[in-house]
Amino acid sequence: MMAHDFDLFVIGGGSGGVRAARIAAGHGARVAIAEEDRFGGTCVIRGCVPKKLLVYASRFRDAFEDAAGFGWTVGPRTFDWATLIANKDREIARLEGIYRTGQVRAGVTVFDERAVVEGPNAIRLIKQGSSVTATKILIATGGRPNIDPNLPGREHVITSDEAFHLPDLPKRVVVAGGGYIAVEFACIFHGLGAETTLIYRGEKILRGFDEDMRDGL
Repeated sequence: MMAHDFDLFVIGGGSGGVRAARIAAGHGARVAIAEEDRFGGTCVIRGCVPKKLLVYASRFRDAFEDAAGFGWTVGPRTFDWATLIANKDREIARLEGIYRTGQVRAGVTVFDERAVVEGPNAIRLIKQGSSVTATKILIATGGRPNIDPNLPGREHVITSDEAFHLPDLPKRVVVAGGGYIAVEFACIFHGLGAETTLIYRGEKILRGFDEDMRDGL
């Protein structure tokens, strides 16, 4: 049997990919991982972590107002979107570094580039223009938002990915959808002072969640 360059080649440096690569390497396998963007995946880079930081920021307005009733005197308050985003980016960079370091320490070979499957055991490294082989190939590329290309006004639409990198806090924003991601972003923008409208085709938002909570919201 012809020997391959690696026992396992992982395409995608998200939560699933980095975990699989690190565990396999820990058991003695020769492992490589390729990621064309940033390590950490949706949760770390453009999901749970940055969103929660924005949620925390959006809650301070109400907290300042409530503080007076508890004896606190709060002076003039201002909010700077650019500062929030810069600090968010700094924290995401720190977390990405932890994910990347974990791969290196586990002995995983890291390729910072796009990789595509070109055969049963072959992977093409696009930037290098070369190929490597592996006994097993794990595709862990995740997904991405899909905006209907025929949607009128598509040029004015962003997804949650772009919301984390807006240069300025919008004065007005419409959030389309009634799932938890839409509701969280609606609360974020509203809490930070934007005029926010949530549109949803169903009778109640947050389908599948607790009915009392849905009614209350």
